[in-house]
Amino acid sequence: MDVAKLKLTYFDVHGGRAEPIRLALYLGGIEFEDYRFSYGEFPEVRKSTPLGQVPVLEIDGLAVTQSNALTTYAGKLAGLYPKDDFQALLCEEIMGSVEDVTSRIVSTFGLQGEALIAAREKVTQDYLIPHLNWLTTKLGDNKYFIENTLSVADLKTLAHLAWLNSGRLDHIASSLVAEHAPTLQSFFNQLMQHPKIVEYYATH
Repeated sequence: MDVAKLKLTYFDVHGGRAEPIRLALYLGGIEFEDYRFSYGEFPEVRKSTPLGQVPVLEIDGLAVTQSNALTTYAGKLAGLYPKDDFQALLCEEIMGSVEDVTSRIVSTFGLQGEALIAAREKVTQDYLIPHLNWLTTKLGDNKYFIENTLSVADLKTLAHLAWLNSGRLDHIASSLVAEHAPTLQSFFNQLMQHPKIVEYYATH
């Protein structure tokens, strides 16, 4: 069976919408070209991307976009996606919810001053905290979200929590997760000790 040639294009950052894709492919031992570019290069890069956005995964030269679709594909290649249809639905539910909240935060980019403060406070109270509570309920007493087995739902959530914890989002406290969703903070801390994830970040 021929193995597809994969090239993933995204910003040169830890995190973001490509991080779950990178992690899934790495954890699954799937070879891929991890093409990273600076923010300043984005205007030029986007000219050659579908819909003018990233991440983009080239599969034998065919450029495909939409982060959750790519995460699902990477998860299937890596054996990190449920085979059962119902469990797959639950996996997509987690990933879709994280994407929704991410989009809410991204919608505040470009704002400044009082407008940014007000927008970030609204996102935090109206969306982030309820979402963290919902994720906590979904996780329950389990180690992982789906069938208590590592999946791309966990990797998508991991990247999201890392972003919230990073301190890079002005007027969204880096302590938000720990204060409002300590179960998720424990989930994050534990997952960051996964041997292959430790290995990934040690080598990237």
